[in-house]
Amino acid sequence: MKAMLALEDGRSFIGKAFGATGETTGEVVFNTGMSGYQEILTDPSYHGQIVAMTCPLMGNYGVNAENEESSKIQARGFVVKEASRITSNFRSEKSLDEYLKSQGIVAICGVDTRALTRHIRSTGAMRGIISTTQDDTSALAAKAKASESMAGADLAVRVTTKEKYEFSEGLWSLGKGFSKISNPHFHVAAIDFGIKRNILRHLCERGCRVTVFPASATAEEILAAKPDGVFLSNGPGDPEAVSYAIGTVRALVGKLPVFGICLGHQILSIALGAKTFKLKFGHRGINHPVMDIHSGNVVRITSQNHGFAVDKDSLPQELELTHYSLNDGTVEGVQHRRHPAFSVQYHPEASPGPHDTTLHFDRFVGMMKEGKK
Repeated sequence: MKAMLALEDGRSFIGKAFGATGETTGEVVFNTGMSGYQEILTDPSYHGQIVAMTCPLMGNYGVNAENEESSKIQARGFVVKEASRITSNFRSEKSLDEYLKSQGIVAICGVDTRALTRHIRSTGAMRGIISTTQDDTSALAAKAKASESMAGADLAVRVTTKEKYEFSEGLWSLGKGFSKISNPHFHVAAIDFGIKRNILRHLCERGCRVTVFPASATAEEILAAKPDGVFLSNGPGDPEAVSYAIGTVRALVGKLPVFGICLGHQILSIALGAKTFKLKFGHRGINHPVMDIHSGNVVRITSQNHGFAVDKDSLPQELELTHYSLNDGTVEGVQHRRHPAFSVQYHPEASPGPHDTTLHFDRFVGMMKEGKK
């Protein structure tokens, strides 16, 4: 079946439908990873977005429930050059096409993803629409332009948990599955702005009992649980729109150790006086080089997924720059000069992806251990 991807500026791409049929709108972004399409699709940070993969072949190893980062596909749509007709992996439970169909996600293949990526890099991320029911470029572009903008959108409220819950599952290993954690040494309060499961697993693997709180949780509610530390999760949308969480984090800094990733990093920075801005086309992939200033100018290879960034020139005196991107110089990590609080823009829990920066979880645990003395 014929399908079309139309962008709000009128640029269109013809391809073939796969996954579900119909129409879907969202901000069109690209990811440069060669693998991890299931983790990308189920990452809540992609809520509201249509994801285009730059690697030309997707779906060759199928999908399975153990690779999911949340309970469902979060991306609005999917764009690939070629959808593999063959699934070859002993862990595969179904094909990518079947997976998309089962959750009603509209996708398109046969697209010149190189041309699409070059266009987004030149003009910036923009809204788009995938349709299998209409091929009028002007009408589709108008629908895309009328869809929700990412700027100013509080999307964390749409993907966060409704009720707090306990998590105690450790990391996965071949032949054993996910480990089970017993006799934890620390209690972490994780604020869910769109949290990935592998973040929670890394915390549990290091002897933490994790209580996951909704994004709307207050500082009083979190402190009442008597945690040893607070984790601020990743998530979608504009960080400045999550104003309720900014106030909560501001009230927690100095009372408990705080660690933030991605949106959590941005919220911590805003809470302490910094500002954020929307990147032209964002950072999304598993090979982004980052300079680690405090480890003696060591380059870390990182997994990233963000469309907003902290403005380096707006960093207050109490926030110290610890990491920056070697691609464009943007802020990739900060730490408080007096209190045990730090954050990184990239994803140290990367799965799949490089494991260069899992040491941040160890640092957080070290802060909690110090706080118990």
